[in-house]
Amino acid sequence: MRPHRPERAQSVRSAVYRWLARLWRRPALPRDLPRALWGRPARLFVLLFVVADLLGALVLLLPAAHAEGHDLTVVEALFTATSALAVCGLAVIGLGTELSVFGELVVAGLVQVGGIGIMTLASVLGVVVIHRFGLRMQLTLQAETRSLSVGDVSGIVGRVVRTSLLCEAVLAAVIVPRMWLAHDMTLLEALYSGTFHSIMAFNNAGLSIYDDSLTRFSGDPLILLPIAAATIVGGLGFPVLLELRRHLRSPRRWTLHTKLTVTTTALLFGAGMVLVPLMEWSNPATLGGLSPGARLVNGIFHGIMPRSGGFNTVDVGAMEDSTLLVTIMLMFVGNGSGSTAGGIKVATLAVLFLVVWAEIRGHPHVHVFGRRLPPSVIREALSLTFLSMTVVVASTVALLVATRYQLEVVLFEVVSASGVVGLSTGITGDLPEPAQLLLVVLMLAGRIGPITFASALALREHTRRYDLAESRPIIG
Repeated sequence: MRPHRPERAQSVRSAVYRWLARLWRRPALPRDLPRALWGRPARLFVLLFVVADLLGALVLLLPAAHAEGHDLTVVEALFTATSALAVCGLAVIGLGTELSVFGELVVAGLVQVGGIGIMTLASVLGVVVIHRFGLRMQLTLQAETRSLSVGDVSGIVGRVVRTSLLCEAVLAAVIVPRMWLAHDMTLLEALYSGTFHSIMAFNNAGLSIYDDSLTRFSGDPLILLPIAAATIVGGLGFPVLLELRRHLRSPRRWTLHTKLTVTTTALLFGAGMVLVPLMEWSNPATLGGLSPGARLVNGIFHGIMPRSGGFNTVDVGAMEDSTLLVTIMLMFVGNGSGSTAGGIKVATLAVLFLVVWAEIRGHPHVHVFGRRLPPSVIREALSLTFLSMTVVVASTVALLVATRYQLEVVLFEVVSASGVVGLSTGITGDLPEPAQLLLVVLMLAGRIGPITFASALALREHTRRYDLAESRPIIG
């Protein structure tokens, strides 16, 4: 038996007293929580998004949100709210038949909030209250909006809101008169439909008050082409739009991000607008039954929509397997960073291509437009792509186990949900509730973004002050 040591017992008692004193002085958890969340904006972003999603679902459960003779289940309300807030466009109900005008306005409001970004709205409230941003909040907003200068973050918030509302108003001003004069609508009906679809188009939501989406306008290029143009503009990303506004005629002054986004976007849109009409030109279930001019317009329209637009004018489920595969690839990529679109983003695809090209040519560094990409950007692109592919594969396997649909159909739905695109082969409403809840999770994760979602849940990053010896495995 060890002899008693008074000094050891005294040191233990002192340590316990010090710990109790710190615990007594520490503020209670409810007082710490707001400061902790504001100090970690990524977690605040996730929390606000989830809270807004749940509130939207609760509002959609109200009888006032339902059309006469229709009721929504909890899963249907949650799915609809998530699809709207995530600006996805997948639907398990008919908005025009099962929701009242109030319910449709709730959906439009959720799309507007999701398109502008809950982080942006939270930041606007922060500016109103404290008149300035904290540095950590500015850095997170910089990552979320892809602003290339921390000093631009405070000013970009108001411009994001103004740009969104202006673009939506311009599109509505174009298509409302056309709907009124050419499609047997009253002025009020045209104003409501045009405004609703303008919000959906610019925010890349793809939801429609018509059960057949935009099929009734398949023969009217004066409606389809402006909607497609708004989808392209909304998918570029706010930093790119603001820079194009300042330096539209001076491409040499564009930042590297803008050059990569515009170049890759043009290539992908060109590929989609050529491949989809070619592959569907003679398909009697899609473009084959239309006139040559309508085939061309609708083919171009469907070549644009997979980039996160989500509208359709023909039956997507009746498309050729080759078209579905091309559409899946376009949906997985998505559109520009800092935009309303989902996917891994066009800049990520460009970085991956440049990495492969540099490796093929034997260059130790990745160069583009006279600049060298830092290793951190390459790691981010690889990590984001790998994480997105892992989510898609795991979710596809889960849905294949839970349902009896074919692989290409299930993969299409999964990529559409995770890329917040909204196109569907027609099986979304027929899926069992557990499968629909999985799509809800995919839409949330796809909108929040894999990197932001992971950083909100991960521990604070620790920097090593040492490194290990280098060793090379055999590749290939």
